[in-house]
Amino acid sequence: MDIGVPVRVALCTLGGTIAMAGTDGGVVTRLTGAELTAAVPGLADTGVTLDVRDVHAVPSASLTFRDILAVVADAEAAVDAGATGIVVTQGTDSLEETAYLADLVWRRPEPIVFTGAMRNPTLAGADGPANLLAAVRVAAAPAARGLGALVAFDDEIHAARWVRKTHSTSTGTFASPDVGPVGHVVEGRVRVLTRPDRRPPLPAAPLDLDRARTALYAVTFDDDGGLLAGLADTHRGLVVAAFGVGHAPAPLAPVLGELAARIPVVLTSRTGAGSALRATYGAVGSERDLRRRGLIDGGLLHPYKARVLLRLLLATGADRDAVAAAFDDHG
Repeated sequence: MDIGVPVRVALCTLGGTIAMAGTDGGVVTRLTGAELTAAVPGLADTGVTLDVRDVHAVPSASLTFRDILAVVADAEAAVDAGATGIVVTQGTDSLEETAYLADLVWRRPEPIVFTGAMRNPTLAGADGPANLLAAVRVAAAPAARGLGALVAFDDEIHAARWVRKTHSTSTGTFASPDVGPVGHVVEGRVRVLTRPDRRPPLPAAPLDLDRARTALYAVTFDDDGGLLAGLADTHRGLVVAAFGVGHAPAPLAPVLGELAARIPVVLTSRTGAGSALRATYGAVGSERDLRRRGLIDGGLLHPYKARVLLRLLLATGADRDAVAAAFDDHG
């Protein structure tokens, strides 16, 4: 289905499975953006003019904060030059984190849409072309304006704030367990079903990323926290992926409290859905106990996204009170 009005979308390519086509010791050969778009049936019929930008071909596991912030800056320049929306193609390994980072700093009403593929072009049923077509349609759609960073995958539209990669190989890997997709692409038509509130953007510059090292620690069975020794000497912040609603073994609680006295420590749930609680349980190592020891409530933010937010805040020079306020807002 044609969107009806010719528009221009900037396509920023970052490599990943969607752009891999060779089998020299594994799937490694990368397609350019022009080659990628040429393989998408129906793309020419959308009425969208693509401004293709081959930005940085790298596996998404190797992407950095600086890489994504550079993409955001390039995307903003494209919007200034008249782009209706932005599409970013990349590998799926880190997509839930990169899209969230972009969402935190994106200042424009034009959508920035992330997509990729789970099956490379050498496989039967490669999903890259369909995902790219859907992403272009979303980026060009007036209904997607004001939604910030989005993920278009498997004909679903997800808010970057909520989306997660939930399966290592499935083409339906991206889901938003707490809220569901915000929309769908149906017969080529972008259908936005709900519009989550947008938070004010955080600064994208100046940032001191080198001094904002942030760790993520997953609480495990019979965990005494020995691996955390000395962490406050090497890192500026810590995210704890705790049991259930935000619980830790009793021997770990004082270790986390000592860290929280020195650096911001954010408490999240490792379960992948649902919120860390604030004031239900009271035993040693419970969420109430850990908050009394100075840990910051991460709310509905899952550990990987919490780390993105915490590092960005620390890179702007935020102190503990500012970090707690930001998590109260974003979590």
